[in-house]
Amino acid sequence: MTEIAQAGALELAAQIRSGTLSAVELLDWQQARIDQHQPQLQAFAERFRRRSLRHARRVDAAVARGQPLPGALAGVPFAIKDLDLVAFAGTRAGSRAYRYGWSPVDAPAVKLLRRTGATLVGKTTTSELGLMPVVETDLQPPTVNPWNPAFSAGGSSGGAAAAVAMGGLLSVAHASDGGGSIRIPAAFCHLYGYKASRGLMPDFYGRLDEMKMAVMGAVAHRVEDCIAVVDALCGRPQAGQPGSLLALSQTPLPAGLKIRVCLRSNVAEVHPDIAAGVRAVARLLADMGHHLDEIEPPSGDIDEFLPIYQRLSSRAFSPSEAAMQPITRWLREGGRQVSAQQASDLARSFQDRVLTWFGDADFMLSPTTPGFAPKVGAYTDLDPRAGFLAAAQIGAFTAAINTSGQPAASLPGGLGGPDQLPFGVHLVGKPGADLDLLRLSRSLEEAMAWTQRRSPVFLA
Repeated sequence: MTEIAQAGALELAAQIRSGTLSAVELLDWQQARIDQHQPQLQAFAERFRRRSLRHARRVDAAVARGQPLPGALAGVPFAIKDLDLVAFAGTRAGSRAYRYGWSPVDAPAVKLLRRTGATLVGKTTTSELGLMPVVETDLQPPTVNPWNPAFSAGGSSGGAAAAVAMGGLLSVAHASDGGGSIRIPAAFCHLYGYKASRGLMPDFYGRLDEMKMAVMGAVAHRVEDCIAVVDALCGRPQAGQPGSLLALSQTPLPAGLKIRVCLRSNVAEVHPDIAAGVRAVARLLADMGHHLDEIEPPSGDIDEFLPIYQRLSSRAFSPSEAAMQPITRWLREGGRQVSAQQASDLARSFQDRVLTWFGDADFMLSPTTPGFAPKVGAYTDLDPRAGFLAAAQIGAFTAAINTSGQPAASLPGGLGGPDQLPFGVHLVGKPGADLDLLRLSRSLEEAMAWTQRRSPVFLA
């Protein structure tokens, strides 16, 4: 079972398909792991015990009959972030305002993800409306970090990252990112997290995201598992079939790429251990034959970005503003004073600056976050503006990339700081160059062997 806990999603799917692993047995074992760790971890907002068992039984029956299994992740336990509708399940979006939310239908993204054949075991926790980089809502206790439960797992896809990083709960999980919400928890939990280019997949958010900043993706230990989820979200061929990103990403990139390195931010000071970790990856890339040069950060600060985020936060309908948390209410109140044109102009300004800063590089390398995961409750006693501005420093390197629409990933960089917590290395590609980013990610995964490092709680 230790081997199963450390196996990737595609590896587990192959075992189920071959009949060497039962989908029901895998589900039962993972459900027991969730039962064991959910009280402290708080990674799940809801669980689908009966439905998931029925699905796993159907998968095993198909294998017994010799029928081919559709989908790259057939029979593998999987979960949806609690911002997206799942048929006959709640959708609370991390908020007391939606605590009675329920849907009779799947969201478009969930319909696509069901095509993987994965067994949906539940919904993972998110910060309120997905706005904060920590998951500390009024619905349940905070989602904590599997590496040290005194610290946050990050957000807003904190539940997804915590469940995968714990080992044995999930091997891959759905996530979404409007300012770093995939990459931040991936960095804090020693995972690979991938944010696709704007336009690679369908527009799942429509009028809720006028500036097209948010995209979906996944968190996992292995790059290939994230790619399998992205293939599904794009409606592409699956399981490494011709035309899939999974198949196309298996060829390595040539040497001689131009990679810029940024180790500073205008928003927050970078911890020395994290800067050293990024430099180590830069040296590794240089040894691979690529050309690297260090540059200064682009202009811009949190106050300049704030109206964009406020406008984004105000777009969702709420049945009760009073039921929302103080920071959420403060953001939404400010957002109602920002017009669509003002926010669009600001976002375009950021986009132009980021793309000019990126220039003719093939990739940009930086920290994912300037510091390590904050302690649970770090922002609780601050007033709304101070709390948000303090938390927003976490997104110093990630948020601007949402305005530019470039593909980006957080790679596990190692451990550091006095508490030996994980940190991430941020890899950004050219607009639309998702395949190149995934190819380089796979090369770095092999060279860095990050899948061999697991949380001490899991190892215990």
